[in-house]
Amino acid sequence: MALVSMKEMMIKGKKEGYAIGQFNINNLEYTQAILLAAQEEQSPVILGVSEGAARYMGGFTTVVHMVKGLMHDYKITVPVAIHLDHGSSFEKCKEAIEAGFTSVMIDASSKPLAENIEITKSVVDYAHERGVSVEAELGVVGGQEDDIIAEGVIYANPAECKELVDNTGIDCLAPALGSVHGPYKGEPNLGFKEMEEISSQSDLPLVLHGGTGIPIKDIQKSISFGTAKINVNTENQIQGTKAVRETLAADAEAYDPRKFLTPMRDAIKVTVIGKMREFGSSQKA
Repeated sequence: MALVSMKEMMIKGKKEGYAIGQFNINNLEYTQAILLAAQEEQSPVILGVSEGAARYMGGFTTVVHMVKGLMHDYKITVPVAIHLDHGSSFEKCKEAIEAGFTSVMIDASSKPLAENIEITKSVVDYAHERGVSVEAELGVVGGQEDDIIAEGVIYANPAECKELVDNTGIDCLAPALGSVHGPYKGEPNLGFKEMEEISSQSDLPLVLHGGTGIPIKDIQKSISFGTAKINVNTENQIQGTKAVRETLAADAEAYDPRKFLTPMRDAIKVTVIGKMREFGSSQKA
């Protein structure tokens, strides 16, 4: 199956009451694990790629060709989107689209609202002409994402969310409502009142960033309030690294990377399958 934008899968998810996981890819093994999990679970999937991860892997074009090659060789038949996570500028979104990304996030949430709207609208106009979906963000998601560190969480303002949606034509919105990138320090405290209000303002699917460590009951509540995309990266990183450490601890003489990267890949696949079942996307391809 060819790569697709994430618009239709999110609309279907919101309508049918489940969310699609965005699982960030950091190298070949992450990509293998996530695609194999999606095929096994018959789940649509979004492969998230941060600018930092793209640089690490060689660039946007390398990422697209790696994903397409694996989809061909693994005979992947489920819907797959490649999504730029936290695109920092119009130029970076354009670069990803030209390389073959089927979806982009423009994150101008640190800018004043009027500037956020202006930048986001320019990305939407360029992307939609090419059949590419667009995600935008309001508020501040705490924690660290690549080189960006946010000390505190700033909840998205529902009125500003409506203004952003009405004036840009985005395909989904990520309102910051208490989630964080990276491990949580204590229990997550999501703003469900605001989430419900923002969701009621339009039919637009919502996005939940920082999906690692959120209890299942909160995941289910978020989905009931219109969340159709949930981002996960940290949990895969933790479980994958744990498998590497255990393998090398058990065999101090190991030097073939396949000997410890295969257990990492397997651990990530198991984690992704668990998330797909939690989010309700299994058997929805």
